[in-house]
Amino acid sequence: MYYYLIIALQAYCIYHLFKNRNPYYWVFVILFLPLIGCVIYLITQVYNKRDANKIQENIVSIINPAKKIKDLEKKLQFSETYQNRVNLADAYLENKDYKNAIPHYLDALNDNLQNDLYASKQLIECYFYVEDFNEVILYAEKIKDSSEFLKSKSQFFYGLALEKLGQLDEAETNLKQIDIRYSFYDERFILAKFLLNRNKTEEAKTILDDIYMESQNMTKQNQRIYRTTIVEVEKLKNSL
Repeated sequence: MYYYLIIALQAYCIYHLFKNRNPYYWVFVILFLPLIGCVIYLITQVYNKRDANKIQENIVSIINPAKKIKDLEKKLQFSETYQNRVNLADAYLENKDYKNAIPHYLDALNDNLQNDLYASKQLIECYFYVEDFNEVILYAEKIKDSSEFLKSKSQFFYGLALEKLGQLDEAETNLKQIDIRYSFYDERFILAKFLLNRNKTEEAKTILDDIYMESQNMTKQNQRIYRTTIVEVEKLKNSL
């Protein structure tokens, strides 16, 4: 088994060498020093400084999101491109700073050379969380004919905004689009509670049963991510 692993590792290193046109002498290092040669090659040629810097940037952005925002602000000041503006807005949104994200998405929409679908979808989310439901509906209705809007979180936010404004039938129509098996667990739990509030108990129970059944087949990672939701689903399910 050990022998075949070494062969596979050598094959990968040689493939990477030729693909990236690295110096030919590495072939001899890989072939005549099988394990050591492969390890040296992987460290020096595959796991390079650029990879290390990228990993470091990701770690820093998680630990200190303010630094990521400051860096993106500097990039935007240096070059006011559509992408730099959207990247900064996305960072604000990721940091739940919706009020600062909104102006940048609005500015991005003014760039007539770009597709405004992405910025519009991000605005829908931001406006929902600042509880400006009229703006949610405004931007949702501009893109609701797009295939990317159908069965998306944007449509779900649209449905919730309609609910907040008392348009319950239309809200239900849009919220139900998110009821897709093995996905959108949090949103489907909200949908179930919405249906219960409308005295549609059987429909709600079906959704809760589906989520609970699906939870039994989740990966361990998803079980960790959705642990709270699954617990709440089970509680509500057992109370009906």
